[in-house]
Amino acid sequence: TREEYLKFIPTVANKPYSYISFELLYWCGIRLGELLALTPADFDFDKCTLSITKSYQRLHGKDVITKPKTEKGIRVITMPKNVAVEVEDFLDSIYGIGPNDRIFTLSKSYLHHEMDRGVKASGVKRIRIHDLRHSHVSLLIDMGYSAVAIAKRMGHESQNITLRYAHMMPSARSEE
Repeated sequence: TREEYLKFIPTVANKPYSYISFELLYWCGIRLGELLALTPADFDFDKCTLSITKSYQRLHGKDVITKPKTEKGIRVITMPKNVAVEVEDFLDSIYGIGPNDRIFTLSKSYLHHEMDRGVKASGVKRIRIHDLRHSHVSLLIDMGYSAVAIAKRMGHESQNITLRYAHMMPSARSEE
C-alpha cells in the first residue's frame, strides 16, 4: 500500500542509488529491466516525463540492452513533480555521467538486498521488486485512473492485463 511504501522508503534513503531506484519503480510503475536501462537522456525535467524505450538484461555474463517487453512498452510516463526533482538532483550529483550512460549499473541482486534491508528496518511485509509495479497500479486505481489510461501508462500490450486489477476498481467495489 501507499502507507507501507511511505514507511519503507526512508529506510533506504541513506543509499541514493537504492532510494532513487525504488522511487522510480513505485511512483512510475516501470519494470526493473526498464529502470536498469535508463540514461539521463530519457528524462525531460521541464515536462516531468520519463521516456521508456529500452530494457536491460544480463545474458551469458554480458550487459544487453533490448527493446521493451512489448511494442506498447515504448512509452512516455509523467513523473510526480517531487520525483522529477529528486531524480534531477540525483543526476546532478553523479560526476561525469553522459547523456547516454546507464544511470543504474546495479545488479538485480543488489536491489533485492536493499529491499530486504528496507523491509527489515521498516517492518513492512516483504514483496518482490516486481510487485512495486502492482503497487503502482493500485495507486493509479485509487487515484481514479481508467483501465485504458493505466494500460497505456504501464505499457500493457492488452487491456486484459490491466483488467486483472478490475476487482480493485472503485465501480467494482461499489457493486460488491
